[in-house]
Amino acid sequence: MSRPRVVVVGLGPAGIDLLLPAARTALDRVPVRLVRTARHPTVDDLAREGIKLEPLDLLYDTGDDLDAVYAAIAAHVVAAAQEHGEIAYAVPGSPSVAERTVVLLRGAGIEIEIIPGLSFADLAWNRLGIDPMTGARVVDARTFAVESAGYSGPMLLAQCDTRFVLSDVKLALLEVLAPEHEVIVLQSLGLPEERLVPVPLADLDQSVEPDHLTSVFVDTGDVSVASELARLHALTERLRGPGGCPWDAAQTHHSLRRHVLEEAYEVAEAIEELPADAPAGDVPIGAYDALEDELGDLLFQVMIQSVLASEAGAFTVADVARAVHAKLVRRHPHVFGDTQVSDASEVVTNWEQIKKTEKDDTSLVAGVSSGLPALIATQKLFRKGASIGLEPDVDLSAATRELAAADAAGFEAALGAALAAAVAVGRTHDIDAESALASWARGYKERFRRMEQLAADDGVDLAAADAACVQDLWDRAAS
Repeated sequence: MSRPRVVVVGLGPAGIDLLLPAARTALDRVPVRLVRTARHPTVDDLAREGIKLEPLDLLYDTGDDLDAVYAAIAAHVVAAAQEHGEIAYAVPGSPSVAERTVVLLRGAGIEIEIIPGLSFADLAWNRLGIDPMTGARVVDARTFAVESAGYSGPMLLAQCDTRFVLSDVKLALLEVLAPEHEVIVLQSLGLPEERLVPVPLADLDQSVEPDHLTSVFVDTGDVSVASELARLHALTERLRGPGGCPWDAAQTHHSLRRHVLEEAYEVAEAIEELPADAPAGDVPIGAYDALEDELGDLLFQVMIQSVLASEAGAFTVADVARAVHAKLVRRHPHVFGDTQVSDASEVVTNWEQIKKTEKDDTSLVAGVSSGLPALIATQKLFRKGASIGLEPDVDLSAATRELAAADAAGFEAALGAALAAAVAVGRTHDIDAESALASWARGYKERFRRMEQLAADDGVDLAAADAACVQDLWDRAAS
């Protein structure tokens, strides 16, 4: 029995006049026809000529992000091929250019025939008068900051279909280009309403109403986009590679775990050193130096963990950035969707409910890791409860009295209740208990150092001094 067969057809970038004859012949021949999206001019043109294509647009509502959507579409196409033996599957543009579903179909264990199509890039290069063989490249605008890292020169940005995407592109480019740098917006190429509009970079997300037929051209000249991140990633791979560093080459995900924790805590300590209202207020010169340094160390941990994962064929740092980008969009429906919120508490409630739908474990507290420090975990548990209107049922005064009266058998439980009550009190004043305790510990440490200095000045050996002497030095160190 022959394998299921999918004839993948490229619809071209615009109307039916740009559909290649081979593609039209395939659609005429194969009676069962699917199309990834009906949002393409050729779909309506073909329908008027009696060639109906079944759109798969409804599948866009089945996934949390585009990767999940494309996987669902590919699975649907495979199932249809298994049912009918042979089907046609039409995609916008060219099946070989920026078409993730075709990539997935190639690995699905079915027979595939690819019928070429004119891609949007072919038309764009023609309209722009640019030969792509001179170093121009196509980049996915949805992940522009990651995908373009280290690139310079002419770039055609695909999938510029929302203002949010344009804003992301603008912010990434403003890191290296002037606000007045000209970019060209290309819309509805190949259609009567085709437009090529030059706009200043600063106005990119303001003066353009994007849609699914919008792309952007930018030439950065000799200036690289996000070159620092690209260099760090390349350096990390070099350290792991042949002739690199023996220590880095020997690391595993687990051996680096403690370094991730250490760097995260050092970032937290550097944050504690900043003024309480930073970045607002009068921040002293140099106050951010430690934070910049520690964030760099933490970023390297992200890079090396991602490089290890890429060696295993699991994911890359670009996948990490892409996934968190999609997650943040998904969890901010009040910014990128139609959800209305009145204050920050409603944002937190929505956030927790969205997170719940993303997990296999549907419990709201599933995401509170057992590896978290206890004060942080307790704070998160109380926040989860508050998102559904459940406030902590603890009282600090009562917990303190119970602690004072507890016997040896019940002391640990009473101490835990008192600490939980302290966390709850902190929440009512919008104070994080972990940060508060860390700040207190830092003050204790500084006072201890002053006490040691006073002892040295007085010629006192603290290890041999009696309790009264140590207490006197401690009291003096308070000032």
